[in-house]
Order: sequence, then structure tokens, then C-alpha cells
Amino acid sequence: MQLPEFLHHLAVLVTQYGIPALFVSVFLESVGAPLPGETAILAASAAAAAGKLNIYAVVVTAFFAAVLGDNLGYLIGRTFGRPVILRYGARWGATEENLQRVEAAAEKWGPLMVVFARFVVVLRQLNGLVAGTTGMHWLVFAIANAIGAALWVGLWATLAYKFGLSTDALPFIWHHLALFAGILTPLLIIVLVVLYIRSRGRGPR
Repeated sequence: MQLPEFLHHLAVLVTQYGIPALFVSVFLESVGAPLPGETAILAASAAAAAGKLNIYAVVVTAFFAAVLGDNLGYLIGRTFGRPVILRYGARWGATEENLQRVEAAAEKWGPLMVVFARFVVVLRQLNGLVAGTTGMHWLVFAIANAIGAALWVGLWATLAYKFGLSTDALPFIWHHLALFAGILTPLLIIVLVVLYIRSRGRGPR
């Protein structure tokens, strides 16, 4: 199935089942399932632009679904650990290779990885699980997770709502927003890294 065709089918699904479909998609993706949560936000926001959904309901639902899903992933990782995740999660994308990639990012960037992960496939699905298995403090994770979810949902929902007059415009939205995110995300990461380094520099010496 080509991407525009897939987007059309997802748009129909989200439009037909509304907010519950959006919540399930974003929540399960955030737990670790390979579902198109980001695309669901685009579809729901485009539907809101066409008057079929309420944009505030879309934003609030997607935000809480992302936060709750990641926190459940954190709890699973913290409770059961890496071996269990690898044993039962490989079919959902939690392979040794993928976990190593996310763990390397977590070791290098800490809570910044949790924020950044929202904008990257695989990192987005596994960052909660990895934060739990690596023992990141829950409060640190929760704050970074909420910030990342707010930026992620806010970016895609706002732009799709502004540009998407109907769900038929999703291929156009996908193309242009992907390009926009490719420019904005590196700039956002640079800003966060600079702020993180500066905050560490002000610590006790």
C-alpha cells in the first residue's frame, strides 16, 4: 500500500471512529507497538480542520495518550527489565538492535533523549521502555516525556489543522510537514542540547 493510500485509509478510520481511534493509536504506539500514532494526529487534525472533529479534543487526547502510553512503557521496562522485553517484545519492534540504539541515545543524552525521541520512529516507540530498563528516575522521565509530547502533538496538530482543509489533503500535508519537521527538529535538538550543557555548567563545582 502506497503512503498516500495508507494515509487515506487511516484518515477514514480516524474520521469514522473519532477521538477513541486517535487515543488508541497514539497510546499503543507510545507503549511500544508499531502503530502510526503520528499519522493519526495528522489525520485527526485534518479532520478537525474540515469540521469533523474538535481540534481541542484532538490535541488533549493525543497529548494524554502519548504521556500515558510512555508511562506505561516505563512501568513495564522498570518492572520486568530488559530480558523480558527482548523475549516478548521482538515482534513489536523491541529487538536487540533497536533497544541498543535507544539505549545509546539515552546514555548520551539522558532526559533530552526522551524529548527528542518523540520525533523519531523507533525511538518514539521504545523510549519509555528503555527509560524504565535503564533506571532513569521516574520524575525526570515524566517531565521530559510531557515536554516531548506537548512539542510533538502541538507541532503536528497545529500545522495539520492550519494546512489541512480536508482529509483528502493528507498526502500534501505529509509531504510538506515532513520537510518542515526535518528542518525544525534538528534546530530544536540543538537548542535543548545547549540549554542542557549550560545548566550542567551552572551546577556546583
